[in-house]
Amino acid sequence: MQPHVRLLEYVRRGEWATVVGYVLFVVLMAAGYYYNITFVQLGLIDLGVRLVGMTRAQVSMWMAGLALLTFVTAIVAGVTMDRRDWSTDLPMKLRLLFAVVVVQFVLTVVAPHIRSVPAFGAWIVVGSLSLGVGFPVSFSLAIDLIPVPDRGHVAAVITAVTYFAANAYPLDWSIDVFSQLLTAAMLPGVVVLGVLVSERVGVLNDLLDQLADQHEQFGTGRFCHPNPVGTRTLAFWSPVVLMFGVFFVDSLGFLRIIETPALVLSSWQSPELSTRLAIAVVHAVGALMAGVLYVNFDRNGLFLWVFALFSLTYVLYTTDLRVATLFPGLAGGGTSILNPLLYSLTVSFYTTLNFALWPDLSTAETIGTHSAIGIGMAGWLATFLSTAVSLYLDATEVGLLSHLNLVNALALLLFVGLVVGLYGKQVLRYAREGQAG
Repeated sequence: MQPHVRLLEYVRRGEWATVVGYVLFVVLMAAGYYYNITFVQLGLIDLGVRLVGMTRAQVSMWMAGLALLTFVTAIVAGVTMDRRDWSTDLPMKLRLLFAVVVVQFVLTVVAPHIRSVPAFGAWIVVGSLSLGVGFPVSFSLAIDLIPVPDRGHVAAVITAVTYFAANAYPLDWSIDVFSQLLTAAMLPGVVVLGVLVSERVGVLNDLLDQLADQHEQFGTGRFCHPNPVGTRTLAFWSPVVLMFGVFFVDSLGFLRIIETPALVLSSWQSPELSTRLAIAVVHAVGALMAGVLYVNFDRNGLFLWVFALFSLTYVLYTTDLRVATLFPGLAGGGTSILNPLLYSLTVSFYTTLNFALWPDLSTAETIGTHSAIGIGMAGWLATFLSTAVSLYLDATEVGLLSHLNLVNALALLLFVGLVVGLYGKQVLRYAREGQAG
């Protein structure tokens, strides 16, 4: 693995088509992730509870349905892409992505006007289908647009841009605000993508022709040397299980924190712009740190960092809660900003890993299937399964401290389990080398 950034080489040599490919990938992925973490994960809960009038438990069931249908759709789309060679057909992928963006634009416009459960359910179904197609299509663009040595750095930039924007603005996490903001942001994207796939602009056709062959050079991921990682191998499923644990722990804790005004108002939804900007900056810095670590170290090291940081974060949160209970005068009316800052650092670490990992576990022939399984299972299923568990614990009146203690225990379990697993792997390797000697 070469330590320098390939992008600088392309700029020096004047290979502007490849440079534009970098920009296109960052914009598409950052926009898509912002849409998912704001409009889908937070906005739909607000829509279902406040505007449609469902209970949080009912909304959680619909969100679980969205996760499951999205996952199934992603698998079908990803496998289809690989079998029909669409994974290496850049124009086809851009056309599919344009269709997805158009559907999501319409869904974004109509969402604030939904007032009935059937309409909400119809939105969930259509939204699931578009998201399921969008995941493997968008992640597979990495093999066309981003060289392997730069994937960690590019993933860091995507994470930094997305979380900085999400934390700096908007303040009001409601479906109305998300819809207005994203409608304005998506409209230019719809137009640009439409022109790009129309094949009526000669300059853009030449650009796509130059980018379309790059998968031959960029297609084999970092972890597929010397042998490709198979879909049925431990080398593929181990990261899937670990990332599932990361998403599960994150959502299980975060969803409870944002329902506790004393915690969230001193952090992500703070009325103080300086607090939100501090969190946004830490998100960006953490993402850039993770990008450097990803490029220079093994992925398991980054997983260890993530689980350790999650454990430390929840130790701090639970310590503050215990102090507030035992010594109310020392509580100061809220938790330290150190807690959300450390939490933000952790989230940036694993998000950067998530963006870079699936293309690097794939080849041009497997990117559709691998990204569909990775994002669909380790991302969406884990997130919304933990959402359902969090809402259930809240409905059964499990206290905040007990809830966060559970999250902390899971983070520690995953951390210790990974350490033991890596140690066992080394022992086994040394034993085999001793037998061979």
